[in-house]
Amino acid sequence: MTRHILTAALTAGIAAGAFVAGTANTAVAQDCDWTPDRPVTYIVPWGAGGGTDANSRMLASMLEEHFGQPFNVVNRTGGNGVVGHTAIANAEPDGHTVGAVTVEIATMHWAGLTDLDHTGITPIALIDIVPASVTVAADSEFESLEDVLAYADENPGELTASGTAQGGIWHLALAGMLNAEGMDPQAIRWIPSDGAASGMQELMAGGVDMVTVALSEALAQVQAGELEALAYMHDEPMGALPDVPLTAEVLDSGWTLAAYITISGPGGMPENIACSYANAVEEITQTDEWAEFKEGRGAEVVFRGGEDLRTYIENSDESLGETMQAIGLAQ
Repeated sequence: MTRHILTAALTAGIAAGAFVAGTANTAVAQDCDWTPDRPVTYIVPWGAGGGTDANSRMLASMLEEHFGQPFNVVNRTGGNGVVGHTAIANAEPDGHTVGAVTVEIATMHWAGLTDLDHTGITPIALIDIVPASVTVAADSEFESLEDVLAYADENPGELTASGTAQGGIWHLALAGMLNAEGMDPQAIRWIPSDGAASGMQELMAGGVDMVTVALSEALAQVQAGELEALAYMHDEPMGALPDVPLTAEVLDSGWTLAAYITISGPGGMPENIACSYANAVEEITQTDEWAEFKEGRGAEVVFRGGEDLRTYIENSDESLGETMQAIGLAQ
């Protein structure tokens, strides 16, 4: 049941409307005349060096060129994503503060960390879909995901993993996978971090046994031979790493999980501001520069905006809540 909930909400939903660059999205208004008249703060709730940070910095740079105003990226980490997301939600909705609202907007409140949920922000545009992975150090004793699960089943609690905060999406990826395979969700202990970059640093330092971050976040380290990807929590291979086994194929449960990254604003942002941003982002996602950036990260070019995006976030909130309840992570 858990596997089908997440697959339907976070993977199949991509085909329903995570549009590739160059495809028109009629959910985004076409006549919006707002532009920022001073520098814009772009808040990232996660640490520098991770996938959310990289996507946000690239988009901020291109928005700066588009609007002719500085876009200053600020990493507001802490509280399992609560600090940064709250800063976005509580800002003045005048268009001069936007930020990277991630899938954690659909998990933090279920975990009892905050009352903030998707109703407190204004979704503008989806810019990334990020399937999880199971990634180990290059010198790991484990050669396959099956090896990891067999060891964890026989030695519950001995192995450790990291990649985000307690209850964050990459923790949910691990616990949900274990649950879907009929194992104790705690069979591999979670060591919290403030994002993918710090989790991978801990892995390379020998502090944990694996990370379950997005494969795109670990791409450079895997290609450099510093890390090894044992599995991709998806049903289609990553173009940059086509030989990484798919959990949809190697696991009995067929478990998959993909997170998302958006650019969003505070709740109550006026429609003309939100659609001006959405139109700008749609234009950016159709450029060769953006396509080359995404290709370099092994990721697809996606776009979704307007009410379609809001519905997508609402559906993922409901489905992830059900999943967190099923594996004992909801409060």
